[in-house]
Amino acid sequence: MKKMWIAALALAAATSAQAHELWAERGANGKLQIWLGEPEKPIPAAGDPAFPSLKSPKLVPVSTAQQTRGPGYIEVDVAPGDARVWDDNIFAPWQEDGKTAGGVYYARSGRSDTTAQLPFEIVPVSPNGNRFTVIFNGKPVAQQAVTLVSPERWMLALETDAAGQVELPLREKGRYIVKAELKETGDFTLSSGAVQMVSRITTTSFVVR
Repeated sequence: MKKMWIAALALAAATSAQAHELWAERGANGKLQIWLGEPEKPIPAAGDPAFPSLKSPKLVPVSTAQQTRGPGYIEVDVAPGDARVWDDNIFAPWQEDGKTAGGVYYARSGRSDTTAQLPFEIVPVSPNGNRFTVIFNGKPVAQQAVTLVSPERWMLALETDAAGQVELPLREKGRYIVKAELKETGDFTLSSGAVQMVSRITTTSFVVR
């Protein structure tokens, strides 16, 4: 298994959109908090500067529950257990490699459900296990780069095996986020507009107690 520990602050991204992830986690009150930012970096008290771009993420399954804005996150009351959200209208399209590009962001909280309900999702092989499968359109993705963000905000670069699976080395208690990104080219219509390239970014967060 290919791996390399990297200091979080040493990484840079080409664009503001690509540098950010959408992630979800349960707050102390049990409600789902939906965040936009860079989880490997300390979050400012008022939230990431890009947070205002997150307006109305969509829950899976669809929910009409009221979404309220907190300091850096959107909070919504959903049923206990794993929760999923997505958004394709966070950032306006940008230019990349001579193409108009856009982003679709997926986020999952929890690792008890072993099924994928998002088009691009990181799913536990067994309930609450440390081995995960990266699924895209219902199929495992082999040799897919993934990144693990630890509770101490260190990042570990990993890669899925031929079966699209990866074992996560969980060293301490706290909240982990595992994330992956893939790109597609073609003609796509997102809520943010028509694009020729789509960056799909997915995260799964869970807590080790």
